[in-house]
Amino acid sequence: MFNSLSDRLNDTFDRLRGKGKLTEADITSAMRDIRMALLEADVNFKVVKDFVAKTKERCMTAEVMESLTPAQNVVKIVLDELTELLGSTESKLVLSSRIPNVIMLVGLQGSGKTTAAVKLAYLLKKQGRSPLLAACDVYRPAAADQLATLGGEIGVPVFRGDGKDAVEIARGSIREAVDNMRDVVIVDTAGRLQIDEQMMQEAVDIKRAVKPDQVLMVVDAMTGQDIVNVVSTFAERTDFDGVIISKLDGDARGGGALSVRQVTGKPIKFVSMGEKPDSLETFYPDRMAKRILGMGDVVGIIEQAQEMADAKQIENAKRMLRDGFTMDDMLEQMAAVKKMGGMKGILSKLPGGQRALNQMGGNLDEKIFDRNEAIIHSMTKAERLKPSIINGQRRARIARGSGTTPADVNSLMKQWGEMNKMMGKMRSMQQQASGKKGKKGKKMRMPGIPGMGNLGAMGGMPGLGGGADMDMLRQMEQQMRRK
Repeated sequence: MFNSLSDRLNDTFDRLRGKGKLTEADITSAMRDIRMALLEADVNFKVVKDFVAKTKERCMTAEVMESLTPAQNVVKIVLDELTELLGSTESKLVLSSRIPNVIMLVGLQGSGKTTAAVKLAYLLKKQGRSPLLAACDVYRPAAADQLATLGGEIGVPVFRGDGKDAVEIARGSIREAVDNMRDVVIVDTAGRLQIDEQMMQEAVDIKRAVKPDQVLMVVDAMTGQDIVNVVSTFAERTDFDGVIISKLDGDARGGGALSVRQVTGKPIKFVSMGEKPDSLETFYPDRMAKRILGMGDVVGIIEQAQEMADAKQIENAKRMLRDGFTMDDMLEQMAAVKKMGGMKGILSKLPGGQRALNQMGGNLDEKIFDRNEAIIHSMTKAERLKPSIINGQRRARIARGSGTTPADVNSLMKQWGEMNKMMGKMRSMQQQASGKKGKKGKKMRMPGIPGMGNLGAMGGMPGLGGGADMDMLRQMEQQMRRK
């Protein structure tokens, strides 16, 4: 969503980096560019005015102007101010000790409340809680059916009551939760295409009836400037505790989302980056600021990889180091990359990754994963375990069986060969670390992940469950912190 803003800001920083020393005119010009970039991204004009004024004041200090790397200092200041604009620190979802906890969602129709309720239920279920969804939108046709369908997909029950009185449905959901030992109730309220008194009063009545522990407002990231009026009205009437920003994976300018925290003083608690139940993410202001400035979110990738690294994967990593890399291992690796959002999702979180994506036209050939999976599935069990036995005749057979060409099979075999070489080097490094003397370990070049082309300097990351890949990512994050 913030691609255009990121490009504009990075162009401004590139011009500053070309100067050995900054003058007042350079700073003024840069601030003008930043102001225009934020306004074009649909950030509220009052927010832009305050942001640029504070940033310029900090940039005009002697410490910045006379330093050896003034451009880097300006980038650091913009990063600090952007982080402050987004909320400085992570704001966690705070639940009380009572049973059940009640979370109430409010917002306009079409903002994504119902899907946000399901995503939040999925997230809480993963954390070991037992959520219950309450269908309190009695106006939108099939709203309760939609919630019931989505809730069924993630294994979370939905309370529908009589389907007529929203306040009574909300009350009934609390009794239902107590009777069935459900410790969290998520109340999905009604919305309208625009704010009206009836909707606001109903939200106030539901809040008074169930006394929620948290009231979260769901905001469509594509709303634009009007988002300021919407959140201000809801803040006044419902006094919500935090914001969930939906559709952050869209292609709109997204500046409205940057205005929410500053306008309301309410923290952004979650952002939704896709349609699937697992696409709701905790919002970290510093990480989002880094991504907007093209610095990536390496910590986020590490956390995703660690979350996926179960005991079986760690055991597989040890076996790969000991016995080598098989085609079954490659299948698991490709599946892990898909779970983490595909190569496009991973690359967008790496420093400079979004820029690289833009230079490639915004697309990566993710279909190559499907093609390679078809090729591997066309191999015999023996060929998967020991790919070195695959000769020309076998390659032709595999290509026919997978509907691909021998050149495609050769390409996959080449990637397997690179991964196997890497395993050998890692095995040697491990042996040296264990105390065996030998030649100094050579610098290890990680092979490319299928679909990455020349950008595959981070190959093999998700499937290995730790080791060199994790160390590499942590080093990258430490380098980013020093900048």
